[in-house]
Amino acid sequence: MMRKALSLWLLAFTITSQAIKAQQTIRITNQWDFLKSDLGGPWEAVRPATEGSPEAVPLWQKVTIPHCFNDRDAVDPDVNYYQGAGWYRTNLDIKNPYQNGRTILHFLGAGQKTNVYVYTQKVGSHTGGYDEWTVDITDAVENFLKSPDAKRYKGKIPLAIRCDNTRDQEMIPSSMSDFNVYGGVYRPLEIVYTPALSFKEVHLQATTDAAGNEGQLLVSASFINALNTKDATIEINLLDPRSQVVKTVKQALTPGTAEQQITSISIKKPVRWSPDQPQLYKVQAKIISGDVTAEWTGNTGFRHFKFEEHGPFLLNGKRLLLRGTHRHEDHAGVAAAMDDATIREEMILMKKMGTNFIRLGHYQQHPLVLQLCDSLGILVWEEIPWCRGGLGGDIYKDQARRMLTNMISQHRNHPAVILWGLGNENDWPGDFPDFDKEKIRAFMSELHQLAHHLDSTRLTTIRRCDFCKDIVDVYSPSIWAGWYRGRYTEYKQESLNEIAKVKHFFHAEWGADSHQGRYAENPEFFIQKIATGKGTDERTGDFALTGGNARASKDGDWSESYAVNLVDWHLKEQETMPTLTGSAYWVFKDFSTPLRPENPVPYVNQKGIVARDLTPKEIYFVFQSYWLTQPMAHIYGHSWPVRWGNEGEAKEIRVYSNCPEAELFVNGKSAGVKKRDSQNFPAAGLRWNVALQTGQNNIRVVARNGKATVTDETTWTYQTAKWGKPVKLVVEKENQGNTTLIKVKALDANGVLCLDAANQITWSVAGNATLIDDLGTAGGSRKVQLANGQASIRVVNNTGKSVVAAAASGLTTGLTEL
Repeated sequence: MMRKALSLWLLAFTITSQAIKAQQTIRITNQWDFLKSDLGGPWEAVRPATEGSPEAVPLWQKVTIPHCFNDRDAVDPDVNYYQGAGWYRTNLDIKNPYQNGRTILHFLGAGQKTNVYVYTQKVGSHTGGYDEWTVDITDAVENFLKSPDAKRYKGKIPLAIRCDNTRDQEMIPSSMSDFNVYGGVYRPLEIVYTPALSFKEVHLQATTDAAGNEGQLLVSASFINALNTKDATIEINLLDPRSQVVKTVKQALTPGTAEQQITSISIKKPVRWSPDQPQLYKVQAKIISGDVTAEWTGNTGFRHFKFEEHGPFLLNGKRLLLRGTHRHEDHAGVAAAMDDATIREEMILMKKMGTNFIRLGHYQQHPLVLQLCDSLGILVWEEIPWCRGGLGGDIYKDQARRMLTNMISQHRNHPAVILWGLGNENDWPGDFPDFDKEKIRAFMSELHQLAHHLDSTRLTTIRRCDFCKDIVDVYSPSIWAGWYRGRYTEYKQESLNEIAKVKHFFHAEWGADSHQGRYAENPEFFIQKIATGKGTDERTGDFALTGGNARASKDGDWSESYAVNLVDWHLKEQETMPTLTGSAYWVFKDFSTPLRPENPVPYVNQKGIVARDLTPKEIYFVFQSYWLTQPMAHIYGHSWPVRWGNEGEAKEIRVYSNCPEAELFVNGKSAGVKKRDSQNFPAAGLRWNVALQTGQNNIRVVARNGKATVTDETTWTYQTAKWGKPVKLVVEKENQGNTTLIKVKALDANGVLCLDAANQITWSVAGNATLIDDLGTAGGSRKVQLANGQASIRVVNNTGKSVVAAAASGLTTGLTEL
């Protein structure tokens, strides 16, 4: 009965959100006006404005697309981020070169509800901030050009777009989610010109057996067929990773608008795709009718994967430990509106860490991310944003079905994808008066069947909803050993317990918040407060900084030092668990969230391996030391400006390296050679106890892997002077051309730097200079906690005099003049 209902729903549902590949695709980037407010209607966006008249207001600002209208306020420490309507407008120069062709707007993502207008005519709408969708504006453009209003636009087409991220209980994701529900046209927007007969979508299903003896490629397609053409010819070329044509198919076709199977291609011993060798085949398709030819090109890959029951993950018949992380589409200064270059930088940084798996949390992401996962060799779990809050009504469920359908349709060609995620933390109530587990189970079952109906080659998964763990193919329970519950030394046993409970296990989400630049000589001072044997799952309220059980997230110091220990322990234990499929550290990059205003960087989830601007934290190099194959070595604590202790006291110095041995030099003198042993915690045995001298110390390491050597070097200041309570802030400046770096230090009554000071400071400026703030980073927030008694921010100098101040409750304010 359920399968019949799904089939009827699929027949009735028209997929409007398709990635169009066509003859000409043009990104509409510049010449946009934006208004962070609502309007009475589209006429107010396009009406002529006379200077000095009421029609000249409100004031619009110039922007480029992609653009997020929460680019700064998402991490503004003094306000709630904006949730409401925003308008965009431009005048398009439409020049479709194809006779009887179609002109289509292709949205790669816009949040969260979007209406599109040509002049005042509404031509399309979409609900959902993460899936792609299209609007055919051909007829509306023609109608406008025939209208008397067209004359004053001199051949151009006025386009207006209204985006709205207003809170809505009947929309996913829930506003209870631990990330911002952004607004804006925050992914690229394209004009697509197609001939009258063209490809709407092409689906590739590449499979092979575990031994890789034979590969099978199924090609299906749907078409744009404006003239209802009956006779056409289609040609398919399959090219191997060396760009050699291995198969060609050419046949007659009656093109339909519904998806139809085109051909099935068999090849012997295909070159297989894997993270180490992400070999991609290319598919070239042409559809020809008369003298018009439309083309489509895409990639695919042959690989075989399997989750063993209560056992490891196999790729192409061999065990592969999935070494993963997570990604949010969020970045300093732009929020969700990341450009292509930044996305590439981020994904390459992941690969250089040794990552071979990623969970895209908690929504369908930019198509470039999937393309990079294919080409870099990163396996993917991608999911829809049914995240927290419970289960809504028919509108809510229709959106979830639609987004799952679109995600699979738009991304099923990618060989990197192995898991379709159906939800996240669906055991977390709050959006509705009733929380009915049986209704959630029923809808989860429906989505599971829908996913398999749409794509029989991948598996379904969810994270943290124990009462649904028997529904999906792969389940990830909540294990936060050493952060939200328990100690990190409990990680292995907790994982083995959970592996035994489900057929197919994966561990998504583990880690610790860390305030970049904050270190500790004794980061586990609190550890005896933490109970053991009580479980390591996260429970409602554990993310809060007050109340509840003793836990690292509340009672720890949020130092990079503790995070390094936690990560080091997890990674060394993962090497001893033959039944572990893998894990994914939460999260690769710090990201903004409305739920964490009291964090050291307000409104930022600080569990990232890198900061919100992609600056690596210390744990990045811990991951490299376990996961990377090319030789590396890193002295722990590069951004630890001042260490402290007694005169002559031996201090631990660690090196994280994947080389078999390393030699440490302190102030030019060898401290000896150490051998690496991954089970010798911490730092796999690459640690030395050496006395530092008061003042400057040069630290250098030479790591060896056979004849290959790698080196690293850093400088520390060692402070032996003891400090008391901080009483004043002292501000220093460093001119850097058009900007100035401002630093603040907390000193005691004797002028000694207070290296454990964690006061929240507030930066301000009087005069013409401007703070470079609202970035969601330790060095780019107007309010921020000190890290080892210090903090910094940059200002744009501009012209004239200015005074920059750093203030904290109970301390004398620090001032400096520019």
